[in-house]
Order: sequence, then structure tokens, then C-alpha cells
Amino acid sequence: MISSFHLQATPIAGLSVIHRQTKGDTRGYLERLFCVEELAAITQGKPFVQINHTLTFKPGVVRGLHFQRPPHAEVKLVTCLRGEVFDVAVDLRADSPTFLHWHAEILSADNHKSLAIPEGFAHGFQTLTDNCEMLYFHTAAYHPEAEDALNPCDAALAIRWPLAISELSPRDAAHPLLSPDFKGMNL
Repeated sequence: MISSFHLQATPIAGLSVIHRQTKGDTRGYLERLFCVEELAAITQGKPFVQINHTLTFKPGVVRGLHFQRPPHAEVKLVTCLRGEVFDVAVDLRADSPTFLHWHAEILSADNHKSLAIPEGFAHGFQTLTDNCEMLYFHTAAYHPEAEDALNPCDAALAIRWPLAISELSPRDAAHPLLSPDFKGMNL
């Protein structure tokens, strides 16, 4: 069987880039976004239970860095359907040697990449073009009582956003900076 995906490890254990393979001809192409059999290791055996879609109009906008605390921690599969984004995952696993390290990938409609984000990570992105559409697959439904976030401008994270931040939601801008006693997540 020929795989529809090529998995690429990142410097952070468990965080993977998925290169989607297209099959095309003169009419266009077919691209598989997900296959439970081929990506079982990514989902940790959990089904996707929620799919979200966002549209962000302008470049420079940052959304995130969001996560859900256990018992509602989630695996996310993030794909850019239109435009181009700088997609960031921050390791919040308390026992990880890469605790509070971040990794970013450029995701775009043209490069056919997705980011597979395991439980225990915060996620956010910055738009690099106009009219960016993102698709998120989640292994846990949204639970407001489990919602949490990091401030994307926190100097302790030192995320190098490629553009000046043109806009943050009031909610994302109000997330507190990391305190010295932040211990992360125990999964």
C-alpha cells in the first residue's frame, strides 16, 4: 500500500509534521487529510470528535496559544487550507526534557503540510498572508472549564513571530505571563 502521508519528526518528541501526498492529473488533485489507519500513532488511538475551521482576514494576526487541561487534553491535527501561517506548538508536559520549548512550521495550501500536536501542548499561529483558513481536528470536545492559554508575547517563551503582531484578540492579549512556579501538565 502506498501511503498518503510522510511523517517527519521535529526536535520535540511526539510533535510531528505530516506531509500530505497529492495524487493529480490534468483536472487537479486528490489529497487525503486524515486516515485512521495510517495516522493511528499520531492520534494515540483516540478518535477525532470535533473539527473546527477558522478564517483570519489579515496578515500578522496571532491566535493562541491555547490548550485544554486534563482530563480534556487533546491531540490536534492542524492544516492550512488557504493562505500561509506560522504555526507554533509549545511543550507543556511537566516531565518533558523540552518543557516550554516551542517548534514552528510554515503551513500553507501550497506545501500540503499539517502539524500533529500531541496532548500537553499549547498551540497558536500567526497569519502570513490575507484570508488564511485553518482546519483543526481534535480528540477532545471543547470544555470551557478546562480551557487555558499562554500569552503569545511572553518573553519567557521567546517565540520569534515572523511579522510584527498586527492584532491579538483582547482575550489572548490578557493571558498572564508565565509565573516562576508554572509546572506544566501531568498527563
